[in-house]
Amino acid sequence: MRESTDAFHLAVPARDLAEAERFYTALGCQVARRYDDRVTFNFFGDQLVCHHSPDEPIVEPKLYPRHFGVTFKAAADFEALLRIVDLRDISVFQKVQLRFEGTAEEHRTIALIDPSQNLLEFKHYADPRMMY
Repeated sequence: MRESTDAFHLAVPARDLAEAERFYTALGCQVARRYDDRVTFNFFGDQLVCHHSPDEPIVEPKLYPRHFGVTFKAAADFEALLRIVDLRDISVFQKVQLRFEGTAEEHRTIALIDPSQNLLEFKHYADPRMMY
């Protein structure tokens, strides 16, 4: 079973590693390693690797079915991310919205878009039992 010392690993394409580094560090992610073909980040406690993929086809991004991000347990962490997005003028794909209002699954969500058109969703559930 996964331990709290383990990290989830996700790899995504990046057309330009310098752009990817600027975007993810603006979000507050720390660079762990950088090579000619990839950059690895501490992505909110998990491992994100952006692999240099200059020939990756550019497609119109759609939030579903492919995106990644963080579901924050604490509302304050979600609010802190929203402040970072605003202060650092980070590219927003879909503005903050309330989904499933009045139900057990009620949550706030925002979707961001990185320079390679990878979509990131961040959210916070009113009821923390709904995180999974």
